Formats: sequence, C-alpha cells, structure tokens
Amino acid sequence: MLDKIDIQDIKKIALKAGDEIMKIYKSDFKVEYKEDNSPLTQADIKANEIICSSLKKLYPHIPMLSEENKEVKYEQRKDWEYYWCIDPIDGTKEFVNKNGEFTVNIALIYKSKPVLGVVYAPVLNDIYYSKQDYGAFKNGIKLPIKRDDGIYIIVASKSHLSDETKQFIDNIKTIKEKKIIPMGSSLKICLVAEGKADIYPRFAPTMEWDTAAAHAIILESDANIIDMKNNENLLYNKENLLNNSFIVSRRKFCE
Repeated sequence: MLDKIDIQDIKKIALKAGDEIMKIYKSDFKVEYKEDNSPLTQADIKANEIICSSLKKLYPHIPMLSEENKEVKYEQRKDWEYYWCIDPIDGTKEFVNKNGEFTVNIALIYKSKPVLGVVYAPVLNDIYYSKQDYGAFKNGIKLPIKRDDGIYIIVASKSHLSDETKQFIDNIKTIKEKKIIPMGSSLKICLVAEGKADIYPRFAPTMEWDTAAAHAIILESDANIIDMKNNENLLYNKENLLNNSFIVSRRKFCE
C-alpha cells in the first residue's frame, strides 16, 4: 500500500490547503470556540474539506481521522491497517495571533506507526516531508542537517510552557550552553528532525493528529518521539487519542 502512495501528491494537497488558509489568514476572519475552548476558524474548516476530499479522490479505500471530522468510534477504527491522520491547521492559536507558526499536517499511519508525513508552514513557505525508508526532507534538502555550534538547543511550546517543562529543562545536564527556542505547532518536532534543535519535551496535552505527521518525519531523520509514561515509541490509533507526555530527541531511545 505505501509503495502506491506518491508523496508528491500529498505535498500538493498540503500546498493547496495552505493556499486557501492564507487567503483567510490575510482577511478579517472570525474565531469560534469548541466545547474544549480551543479556537476554530473558517480556515480550519476549509482546509479540512480540501484535504479530505483530495485524499478520498486519490485513495478512496484508506479511511481518515481528522481533528475537524466527526469522531470515529474506536470499535470502528481499531481494525484499520492504514489510515490518514490529519490536522488541517495545527497551531490555530498561532493562526489567530498571526505569528505564522502554524502548519498543515497530513500523516499516513500503518499499524500504530506513522509511515508518511507532510508538514507545511504556509507563512514560512517551508514544507517538511518523509516516507518510510526514503528519508526526510525540508524544501528538498535531506534531513538532518549537521550542526556544530556548541549550544544545546531546547525547543519549547510558545503557548503551553508548563512548570513541568521548565523543571525538565533545568534538570538537563550538559556542558554546552543551553538555549530555549519558543515555537508553535508541530514545527517544534520538525526543528529536532531538521537538526536545528536537540530536544523537545512536551508535558502539556496533545492529540494524535498534532504529532503524527511530524513524527513520520522524525523517524526518517535518526530521531524519535518517546512516550514518557512507558519509555516506548509514541503510538497511534489508541482507544484514547490523547498523547501522553513525550520527549522528542535527536538520539533514538528505542527501535
């Protein structure tokens, strides 16, 4: 199945969604709020329509799980072999605040593991992508990019920097100078994949669609996301779609 999926097609879908998002981003858009008090805009809805309809047209037999679609019960999805995991706009708060640090996330999951991912940042005009055994790339450049600046770079959430995160950062032992880069959305994971950051600890809540696409990219760049609760790889299509706290690191803790 994976061999039949052209990563270029998925990139085009993300770019198309990004074009529509940017039209709304530049306008005087309205913000609504969901039951969990998270923001929702017309850009989320429009991007979701573009992504889902395009994927359904190209790959009609692969089911979809998206943040903006109706909830799919676990009994229905537990036997899925492959499925698309989608976040039309990851970092809606960043979109609303117009700081540019939001992304379009599209991932393909195979038996609880991300095997293909596209993360597109429309304002930054950066696109990260990967396919299992084919490598990870940013704008056509293979990742990771080597860095030797003598600095230990920690990337942290711009909107969710918790006390736990601050304590974790304080407890990191390194002879290098520590530097914290605040960043929004799945770009934090992509910075580690790229090699621009060494570690990203996350204690605040995230959902599977927040991490899936960037996780696929991480796996192809000699790094990983480790679930802090069980010290194993972060898994997908769980009964509860909420991720545990995790660490993204350049070093693979688990195979």
